[in-house]
Amino acid sequence: MYAPERQRLIAEVVANHGRASVADLAERLGVTPETVRRDLDALETTGALRRVHGGAVAADRDATTERPLGEREGEHLRQKRAAADAAMRFIPSNARCSVLLDAGSTTAVIAERLAAMPARSVEGLTVICNSFQIIRRLAAHPSIGIVTLGGRLRSVTGAAVGPITLDQLGALRPDVAIVGTNGISADFGCSTPDPDEAAVKRAMVRSAARRIIAADSSKFDETSFVRFASLDDLDAVATDEAPTGDLAAALAVAGVEVVTP
Repeated sequence: MYAPERQRLIAEVVANHGRASVADLAERLGVTPETVRRDLDALETTGALRRVHGGAVAADRDATTERPLGEREGEHLRQKRAAADAAMRFIPSNARCSVLLDAGSTTAVIAERLAAMPARSVEGLTVICNSFQIIRRLAAHPSIGIVTLGGRLRSVTGAAVGPITLDQLGALRPDVAIVGTNGISADFGCSTPDPDEAAVKRAMVRSAARRIIAADSSKFDETSFVRFASLDDLDAVATDEAPTGDLAAALAVAGVEVVTP
């Protein structure tokens, strides 16, 4: 296969899927990773895609872009459900426990799981949350205690952010924080596009006795605009399948448990 044809196929894969790794492209095309990297470099110079660590993303994706939560909820749904199931392992049943959930599509699935549980299993559970969407899902359950975090509402995610939210988090010490992320990578940790939302996520991670990131495998090796946690800040990653490569090695060095369903 000649380079122009190979590069056209690479550009199509990245455009259709939004991202692609060097390893996946090398296997798909039957070439070496070095060849793929040269092709990606060439395609970036033409504006066909944007290079990131370990691969490439579509040219119209940048670190500060954030799509509304409603658009993202249906994406990677099978993986998100599996990541949510893995995260549920950190919420003990039949025990008094406080759980901090942030706003996100994966944490919304966790809320659905909690809302469907029998009363006797969650009668000692208190959920602290800054997402009004998640609070609505949980409010119908008669046995789940809810603490609502106030603040300025971000319409794109339905999350409360800002000084009021941070002040409230500073006075809390929940047993577990389960936080979503837009990306998790070996060299940058956990990141999200908006600085205000990153500040809230950072405060959530710092406040809890146990710190869990709930992220499906599409978030692996991705970076966004603002880092809110390093891998050393985490106790576990709840996901649909274990990461590989640099991310897996970095999580092991940091002592972060990887939990799958």
